Amino acid sequence: MPDFKVLQKVRGIPTSDGAGVRLNRLIGTTHLRHIDPFLMLDEFKSDQPDDYIAGFPPHPYRGFETITYLLQGSLRHEDHMGNVGLLKSGGVQWMTAGAGIIHSEMPMQEKGLLWGFQFWLNLPAKDKMTEPHYQDLSAEQIPVVVDDNGVKRKVVAGHSLGIDGPIQRTATQPLMVDIVLPASSEIEHPISKGHQGFVYVYGGETFLPAADLVLKQGELLVFTGDLLSLQSSEGAGVLLVTGQPLQEPIVQYGPFVMNSEQEIQQAFDDYQSGVLAKVAEKIG
Repeated sequence: MPDFKVLQKVRGIPTSDGAGVRLNRLIGTTHLRHIDPFLMLDEFKSDQPDDYIAGFPPHPYRGFETITYLLQGSLRHEDHMGNVGLLKSGGVQWMTAGAGIIHSEMPMQEKGLLWGFQFWLNLPAKDKMTEPHYQDLSAEQIPVVVDDNGVKRKVVAGHSLGIDGPIQRTATQPLMVDIVLPASSEIEHPISKGHQGFVYVYGGETFLPAADLVLKQGELLVFTGDLLSLQSSEGAGVLLVTGQPLQEPIVQYGPFVMNSEQEIQQAFDDYQSGVLAKVAEKIG
């Protein structure tokens, strides 16, 4: 029989970040600190401009990657090296902060629904001071497939049932798939050996027969195993995310994620003195 083990089920914690953007934090809380190699997951969803219009003014990162997946709305990204990108509905931005980047994310709309997710993915120690860079992907650049059951898969990263996502990483081997199940449908998805991951239900509800468990909208399930089975009677939208654990020390101070307290202090000092931006520019 397939190996499948439930480790934890959680709901997010309402919070705010940036200049007061309201969001739901699912990973990176006191209830669920990390799912190695994933450090954080936020969902932002609101049709009230006051919840998001102030956006995320310039802020620093070092030592990890961010993945922003936008279901609806638009965000403008800028960084201290002059890079500019516009993320639209269905698009993904994969940013490697590496040695350091100072960037902003600002909504490009004054009304309407803004809905999306941001993941933080750890970098191995050997890559934490790598060159920072962006990869912007429009909705059209991300493969979407529909199987015989009508189940739609949007493959952002990794390998999903014969479909390769545009993002591939050697160390963490992330798999990121947006799965939409219509009513009365099911899917089985293999999980790479040794990977740890989670499923998050952002719409509807789904049943996991291996765990005899129903996951409802807003619930996240952490699991290990070699096969994930999902069924839905009424329909569901599910994010499937897994990765290869790095099993390295994680020391975090706000937007800096390194392997030791000394490296965190260096990152903080570099940012305060303006060296972080110069280091990133020099590497780039």
